[in-house]
Amino acid sequence: MTEHKPTDYLSYIDRVWQGEDTLLAHLSGAYSGAGLVPVRERVGFLPAFANVAVFDTGDGLVLVDSGDLRTAAPLHAAVRAFSEQPVSTVVYTHGHVDHVFGVAPFDAQADSEGRPRPEVIAHEAVTARFDRYVSTAGYNTWINRRQFGVPSLDWPSTYRYPDTTYRDRMTVERGDLTFELVHAKGETDDSTYVWVPELKTLCTGDLFIWNTPNAGNPQKVQRYPEDWARALRAMQELGAELLLPGHGVPIVGRERVYRALDDTARFLESLCEQTRTLMNAGHRLDAVLHGVQVPQELLRKPYLHPAYDEPEFVVRNLWRLWGGWYDQNPAHLKPAPDAAVAAEFANAAGGAAVLARRALKLLEEGEPRLASHLAETAALAAPADVEVARIRARVYGRRAAGETSTMARGVFNWAAAESAAVAEGTDLETELTRSTDGRKRAAGMISVGVVDEDECGCGASGEDG
Repeated sequence: MTEHKPTDYLSYIDRVWQGEDTLLAHLSGAYSGAGLVPVRERVGFLPAFANVAVFDTGDGLVLVDSGDLRTAAPLHAAVRAFSEQPVSTVVYTHGHVDHVFGVAPFDAQADSEGRPRPEVIAHEAVTARFDRYVSTAGYNTWINRRQFGVPSLDWPSTYRYPDTTYRDRMTVERGDLTFELVHAKGETDDSTYVWVPELKTLCTGDLFIWNTPNAGNPQKVQRYPEDWARALRAMQELGAELLLPGHGVPIVGRERVYRALDDTARFLESLCEQTRTLMNAGHRLDAVLHGVQVPQELLRKPYLHPAYDEPEFVVRNLWRLWGGWYDQNPAHLKPAPDAAVAAEFANAAGGAAVLARRALKLLEEGEPRLASHLAETAALAAPADVEVARIRARVYGRRAAGETSTMARGVFNWAAAESAAVAEGTDLETELTRSTDGRKRAAGMISVGVVDEDECGCGASGEDG
C-alpha cells in the first residue's frame, strides 16, 4: 500500500469529499503513523478506524474519544509528540468499545508522575452501558464474532468508567477553550456531541460516520433514528467550520459541514416518515420493509454509502421502536420451533434435499432471498445432510459476496461457514479462515465494507453494542 504523509491529509480529505478518492488510506491508518494530523491550529487528529480529536487548551490537553485497544499505545505516543502538556480531560462521545479503550496509557503516565489522572467525562448512560457489557459479555462475544468474522474475539469485561457524568448539557472550560457537551440519542442512548465555539469545531462522535447511519444494526440494542435526525438538525445551526467525525475523514468548510448534516438528516427523516405512514395504515412489517423507498440520490453521497449498516435494517429498528417485536403475522406470535416447521415443509416438498435443490435453482435464477428461505428450511430439517449443507453454504456464500454492508456480509459469511464445516467435516474457524479476506477478519482486522486495494467501503468501523 502507498505510504502517505500527514501533510497530504487535508488534500486527501478534499478528494474524498469530491468522490475522487476512498476512505481506504484513512481506515488503514496510513496517515496516523507519524503522529497527530494538525487539522487546524490547536487541533490534532488521529485518523484511524475510530478517530480521536486532541485540543490544546493552553492549560492541558482535552481528548474527544480515545480510540480502541489497538490504537491506545500509538495514540499516547502521538499525543506526547503533539504537546508536552498533560491530558487533563477525556470526553467519551459514547460507550462503544472502539472509542473508550485509549485512556489507560495516560492514566499510567499520570500515576508514574504523581499527578491526577485525566478526568473522564461522559453522558450518565455510559455507566449503565458498561454495566450491561459486563453482564452480557458472552452474548456480545458471539454477536461480534459473527458480525466481524473473528472467531477468537472475546468481549472485554473491564472498562474505564467516567469520573464525571451529565444528563442533558454540560459546559466544560479548559484553558481558554469551551467544550459544550450535548446529549443526543442516535446510534446509542448515551451519545454526546461536542461543540468548541472558539474554534468553530464540532465533534460528532458516531452521530456522523461517513456511512448510512448505524441506526438499524440487526444484532444490537435499540437505535433512535428520529432523535438522531433532530440532533443533526441542531448541529446544523451551530455554524461549524470543521466537523471531526467518530469515523471517516474530517469535513472542512461551513457549507460542506452544513450540507453533510442536512443530507444525513433528510435521509433519516425520509425513512422515519415513510415507515410511520405505512405503520399507521395498518400494514404488516413485511409490507413496511418492502414498501419503504430508499432515497437513492442520498445513498449516492460519498458519506452515506450503506457499507456498515443499511436502510432496510433502519426500518426494522423503527418498527421495533414504535411497534414492538410482533410483526403482525399471527403464525409468528406463538410459533412452533423452527426445526419442527422446517421438517413439515420438507415432508410436504418430498424431502429436505428437494428444498435445497430448489434453493440452488432460485439462486441461479437471481432470487437469492427466496433461495435463502428454502436453503435454511432444508438445513433445519436435515442439519447433518451433506448435500443440503453444501447448498446452504453456496447460497449464503453468494449472498455474502453480493452485500454492501458489513452487518449483512458478516451474518451470511458465518452461515456459509457453518454449513461448509458440516459438508467438509471440519469446524467453523477452519472455514472462516480459508480465504485471504477471512484470515484478515479472523486476525482482528475489523473494518467496514470492502477495504482493500481495489475497493473501499466508505463508512465507520469497529465493534459496537
